[in-house]
Amino acid sequence: MDTACRTLRLPTIRTQAAPAAALAAREQHTYQGFLAELLLAECDDRDERRRARRVHDAGFPRPKRLDDLDYSANTSLNPAVINTLAAGDWIAKGRPLCLIGDSGTGKTHLLIGIGTAAAEAGYRVRYVLASRLVNELAEADNDRALTKVIARYGRVDLLCLDELGYLQLDRRGAELLFQILTEREEKTAIAIASNEPFSGWTKTFTDPRLCAAIVDRLTYDGTIIETGTTSYRLAHTRASGANSSRPSGAKSS
Repeated sequence: MDTACRTLRLPTIRTQAAPAAALAAREQHTYQGFLAELLLAECDDRDERRRARRVHDAGFPRPKRLDDLDYSANTSLNPAVINTLAAGDWIAKGRPLCLIGDSGTGKTHLLIGIGTAAAEAGYRVRYVLASRLVNELAEADNDRALTKVIARYGRVDLLCLDELGYLQLDRRGAELLFQILTEREEKTAIAIASNEPFSGWTKTFTDPRLCAAIVDRLTYDGTIIETGTTSYRLAHTRASGANSSRPSGAKSS
């Protein structure tokens, strides 16, 4: 049986068959019930492996989940809106999501958390830094492989583009990024995180017309969430430092 399960790639049945058979004998299960339990266990484990593989393939830099968000630390975030985004209807409709706010306000946590929820729900997700994507596109253009790379990014259901606005892009870089946005427009979803309000995007995209076109692609029929200007990450660090320096037994006011 072990060899057969390895050949058919049924690892859960291979490991659980013996204890399941012993349990079935003790509790006098039918053959049909015994087989059904094994098959359901295999299906559940296979689904879990698929979810884990999709999350891994998304390329997130670190694990972040929406359940770990501290809404009390950032009152700019609306839990109802975040939960609606986690459901993924906007992804199925190919709509954009923009997360705008200062550093430390939870943009990347939101981006990864939403992307993780989407991957676990069965969507193909890809996370990438904006600067890294532009560099990859420029290299592909030099190697005459740009069409192939754009098509690859066009196939994912949700593209999570982080740190848009941290670096100024030359016209070529902006045009390459625009091609990605055009390829995905109204077909597949994109979520971006930026530390700059839209009014400041001319510092990243120095051509005013191209900047306006990119903003249009990223906002049309989409959702915009402003995460605020107060860094709860810095506040948490300061609070932790204050607590650690407080004498033992002292109480905060």
